[in-house]
Amino acid sequence: MERIFSAKDIGTIVRAERKKLGMTQAELALNVGTGIRFISDLERGKPTVQFDKAVHVLSMCAMDLYAEKR
Repeated sequence: MERIFSAKDIGTIVRAERKKLGMTQAELALNVGTGIRFISDLERGKPTVQFDKAVHVLSMCAMDLYAEKR
């Protein structure tokens, strides 16, 4: 489990998982129902990407996002 401090952290995780799955950005975009631009922005850590779409991408990559009390 990785701690997330920023949008860039989420992007790094998504990129690593996409590559582990052997997918291109275009293939991931097609599979999750978004545009390539969204995947690119998400992986670059653009802070203004739509949160619900980012969570959907994580879900489609078989990953969950948690908030845990410290």
